[in-house]
Amino acid sequence: MVWMGADMASAADPAPAPVKLQGLRGGTPLTQDNAPEGSRQERDHAPSDRDFVQQPPLIPHTTQGYQITKNYNKCMDCHAFQKAKAAGAPKVSVTHFKTREGTELDNISPRRYFCTQCHVPQTDAKPLVDNTFQRARGLQ
Repeated sequence: MVWMGADMASAADPAPAPVKLQGLRGGTPLTQDNAPEGSRQERDHAPSDRDFVQQPPLIPHTTQGYQITKNYNKCMDCHAFQKAKAAGAPKVSVTHFKTREGTELDNISPRRYFCTQCHVPQTDAKPLVDNTFQRARGLQ
């Protein structure tokens, strides 16, 4: 005698309806690029609220044309400790001056130097997929 658990379908059950999946490429072959959809960075505005604990602050201004290379970081023209007050910008967090091991440095840690790997400007782009995301309860 073979026992079939409740999660096993019996022969009398109809087959489930096939699920239709739609990729973000919309059927465009991998050998071709999708045309970019129009979006723009938002103009200067007040800093945005954070949506989850430990979220890096969002950039409340356009960064179009900003250069961040190994020799120059445009963000530091306003956010460096020496320039922040005059620029009316927040100072770079002290956490950006520590190595992975916690050693304090005189300058920004190389792992925190490329600002836009964590901090992003806002855009008017539509979400790629529908979602029901809600801010963390403690931040609502």
